[in-house]
Amino acid sequence: MIRTQLEHLLVGMPKVFGDDGEMSAIEKTVVDQPVMLGFGGLEGNQVGDPLHHGGRDKAVHLYPIEHYAFWQDKYPDVEILDRPGAFGENFSCSGLTEEKLCLGDIFRVGEALIQCSHGRQPCWKLNHRFGKSNVLKTVVKTGKSGSYFRVLEQGRVTAGDNLVQQERPLPSWPLERLFGLIIGGQHEGRTAELRALSENPVLAENWRARARQLAGD
Repeated sequence: MIRTQLEHLLVGMPKVFGDDGEMSAIEKTVVDQPVMLGFGGLEGNQVGDPLHHGGRDKAVHLYPIEHYAFWQDKYPDVEILDRPGAFGENFSCSGLTEEKLCLGDIFRVGEALIQCSHGRQPCWKLNHRFGKSNVLKTVVKTGKSGSYFRVLEQGRVTAGDNLVQQERPLPSWPLERLFGLIIGGQHEGRTAELRALSENPVLAENWRARARQLAGD
């Protein structure tokens, strides 16, 4: 059973981000007081692109603290890596890297109950935020994607709360394996796995659709 601590809780509101006026809430602020976590996400947190972000399956974005050392070594000049929130995460904690966390894992955190729905699919915004051209490609190559959670029970959460695993319904699907198959280009010859994922209601719908596409269905 996994038990860790929510070290930082972060929220953000949309701001002009891209060169062409695109909006994003990737810039987050650390909050210390209790925050209500609802089915749509944290109170005081919104998304700039609701077509690709937010919604039930992306209520909470978690990024493992362990990955920061890798990114700091690769980009020592990127100052945002000196503090939590560089990847636009809502939850910052240790112990939930992609090889340890499985699809469908359920955790109690504060008053809320959350479930891992899929990994994070990187986009151009990471390149823009870091001021580097290859962050997206590096995430895909390394699988250091972070994860998304849906909310099963609403409630208040606070930095310092424990995240305690309640269930692991899919132990054969660590996010590392899932990300490699759906995003990392490891899908060749794995049609049966893709079709099984496409029919699994625990997996976020957008990744189920991608699984169907990769399976040729």
